[in-house]
Order: sequence, then structure tokens, then C-alpha cells
Amino acid sequence: MVGILVAGTSSDAGKSLVTAGLCRVLRRRGVDVAPFKAQNMSNNSMVVTDGEIGRAQFLQAIAAGVEPSTAMNPVLIKPGTDRRAHVVLRGQPDGTLEAGQYATGRRHLAEAAFAAYRELAATHQVVVCEGAGSPAEINLRGGDYVNMGLARQFGMPVVLVGDIDRGGVLASIYGTWALLDDDDRALLKGYVINKFRGDPSVLAPGLDEISRRTGLANLGVLEWLPGVWLDGEDALAIGGWRRASASTPGARPLHVAVVRLPRVSNATDVDALAAEPGVRVEVTADPAVCAEADLLVLPGTRATVDDLRWLRGQGIDRVVAQRHAAGRPTLGICGGYQMLGQVIVDEVEGDSSGPVDGLGILPLRVDFHPDKVLARPTGSWQRHEAAGYEIHHGRPTTLSEPDEHFLDGMRVGATWGTHWHGALENDGLRRAWLERVAEQAGHPWRPEPGAPGFAERREQMIETLADAIERQLDVEALLALATDSTTPTDPTNPTDREN
Repeated sequence: MVGILVAGTSSDAGKSLVTAGLCRVLRRRGVDVAPFKAQNMSNNSMVVTDGEIGRAQFLQAIAAGVEPSTAMNPVLIKPGTDRRAHVVLRGQPDGTLEAGQYATGRRHLAEAAFAAYRELAATHQVVVCEGAGSPAEINLRGGDYVNMGLARQFGMPVVLVGDIDRGGVLASIYGTWALLDDDDRALLKGYVINKFRGDPSVLAPGLDEISRRTGLANLGVLEWLPGVWLDGEDALAIGGWRRASASTPGARPLHVAVVRLPRVSNATDVDALAAEPGVRVEVTADPAVCAEADLLVLPGTRATVDDLRWLRGQGIDRVVAQRHAAGRPTLGICGGYQMLGQVIVDEVEGDSSGPVDGLGILPLRVDFHPDKVLARPTGSWQRHEAAGYEIHHGRPTTLSEPDEHFLDGMRVGATWGTHWHGALENDGLRRAWLERVAEQAGHPWRPEPGAPGFAERREQMIETLADAIERQLDVEALLALATDSTTPTDPTNPTDREN
């Protein structure tokens, strides 16, 4: 078995993107490579042929040029509340984890994760693994199977990624090394500095000293890459939705406000809007911003009723009603779509019992069922072909005929809703729909001729990332580590904080 583990000094340090970039670099060199993350904690997920996986592993599979599968992310933990998370095992629902069970109740998950790694290692030349959180979370080491527990199980070399942009990166690298026990530390081989801006020579003395003290190799300094941001998985990255410039200098961009729900899921739906020239996307919990935007988006959520209660507490429910009455566009996706209905009955995801009033705008009743809908629907709108994916427990019932059917959802006035995630990644549909929305909002926005499509933007991003890794990291050393894994040294069963 050959593989390498990309761990991080913290969440959002950049290990997801470094993993994706390494997958593309190895693919360029003719290596049959696959990504792997034993356990992922994220509400940003994707439906693949055999179930549901984290969005980052989907992107990494694209970078590797392989079909994404649940083997690449065998355990997906989806936070529902501060003390409860929903478990997805090999793409299918597998109950919940309560807060007290997190470090103790996961033996069968570890076994499934190790089996999935063996499956990939048996069919690919190299497996590039992504860790979760930080391996220095020694309070969770006893049940870890995603960081050092995975590395020990398979004799896998580990590379640390540290985020210099948040500060304290030298202390983070040294502290991670110092906190590990001797057997874990023996697998730690080197480090990468991520998100650097400036002259790398200024950093060199500090890195030399870190290498001297720890014996870890400096594998390179990766520059800040502002054009690399699609398909994020970490909740910490939600505020990073990029703001595109207007198509015409001086023109006012089409302003899209996305409600920052506490349990937002599949926030990547908005990436396609943010990538469109002349569109500015802003994530917000401010009712005033929601009111003045040209388009308001209620995104998906892992806790529809709880987030609806929060929405009302913020006063955004009144904003939605006012926008609808004024004919100003609002889009609800999945959980956001459910909120727009008349009534919600959820005894699956939340703690409520009995019917809960929705926002009352769309003629829709939603009943939650224990079995989850996982689907990859196709269809069309206004003769524009579309494909998407569905992940939800809520089953909709249409109570009356809407003004227009929209991607198995509906439109009433200027309020739109659908259960389809990913539909806005379809270029023709997205641009035609945005034109309609702009007209409803009284905005002159039109698609920019010749602008790259979303899939092209994603591919450009992966190539930009891989180019930077080729220039700035010691790829030969990384490849040597990845192809020099040993036999298992420790059958430790494992836990870890995800991302």
C-alpha cells in the first residue's frame, strides 16, 4: 500500500486544497491516484453513484481524474445541533452521535474507514489522504482513525500544512510535533506553509530553526492563491464566497444576499453565482442587507425547523414576506425551500413535535421521513438542460398549482424554490435564470459574452493550484514519501475533530 497523509495544524489550514493539488500533480505525471478522507465533519456534501460524500472529496476526485465514490469518504459526520451529529456511513444514514459518544462510540466507523482505505489502495497506485482538524488534539487520540490513528494503522508518512495567514504558524508546527508521542512523531516527515504573502526569504530563518529543532523537512511555502476557492467544505470558509466585479466598469453588480443560517448545508450552491461576472455575493444575517439585495437566497440547512426559528428571531421572515409582496426575487434551496412552505412536520432532524408553520409563501407541505432522499435528478427549465443532486429527509406535497414549475420545485410571483442542489452549476440555466431574476429586480444585468462556464472555472482553479504546487513545493520529495509507505505499525483504533 502506498499513500501519504496531509494533516493540518488546524481546521481550514488548507489541507483539502493541498490534497486536491497533489492529486492533480500526480495525475499529470501519469500516476493512478485517488483521494481519501477517513472521516469528514461537514454539511457540504455531494451525491455520487453509491451515496453521499464530502464536497471536498468530490473536488479531489475531479482533480485526480477518477470517479468519486463513498470509499473516498467512508464516514461523513453532519452536525445537527451543538450536541448531536448525523452519521453517514459509506454514503448512507447510520444514526446519530451525541456529544458524549464522540470520542468513544465509533469503533465500527474506524473499521469501515480502514476497509475503505484498503479498497482504494488495492486499486490505485497512490492514495493521498486528508486528515481532519489537527493531529495535536491529543484528547481525542485514543479513538482517532483519521489523523495519526490512520497513519499508524498503515505506516503512512504525514505532512503538516500550516496556515500562516492566521498567524502563529511556527508555534503551531512546533507545538503539533511536540504534543505527539514518539511513535506518532516518527511518522511526521515534513511541513508545508500555506497562504503566504510576501518575500519567502523573510520566513526562511524561522523555517530553518523549526527544521533544526524537529528534524522535519521544509517541503515548501505555498503562496496565497486568491483565485482558488470553489467547493469549500469547512464551515470556517463560508464567509469566503467571492465577490465578482461588475461586467462593465462602474456598473452596479447584481447583489445577491445569502442568509447565514446557523446550520447551513451545501453552501457551495452559491459558488456558481459568485463565479459569474457582474454578480456580487454576500453572506449575511443582517435583515437590512437581505431587504436591499437584488436577490435573496435561503440556502440549505441541516436543521430546517431550528434554523427557521432562528430566522424569525432575526426578523428575516418579515423581510422575505415583504420581498414577496413587492415582487422582489427570493430563492430557497432544499431547507430554504422547505421554509418557504405552509407547514413543516419534522420529527427526524430536529427536536420539534407536530406541525410548524413555514413562511407561508409557497403552496407546500413538508413531512420529514427517516429514510433520506439521495438522488441525482436531471431535467430542464425554459429549454435549458439541468442536472443536480438531492439530499433531504423532507418530502414535499404541493397544496395548489404554483405560477410555474421549477426543477421539481416551484415559483410563485418572484419567490422560487427547489430541492435541487448544484442546479446553478449548469451554465445555460444559471444565466437564463439570473436574467429573469434581474428583470424581476429591475436590474440591467446580462451575462457577459464569452465568460467561462462553471466547470471551466473549477478546472482552471485546479490547474492554478497544481501549477503553484509544482513551482513552490518539493514535489519529488512528496512523491517519494507517498510511494514509501511501510506495513502497519499500530492497529490503533481511532476519533478526531473533522476538517
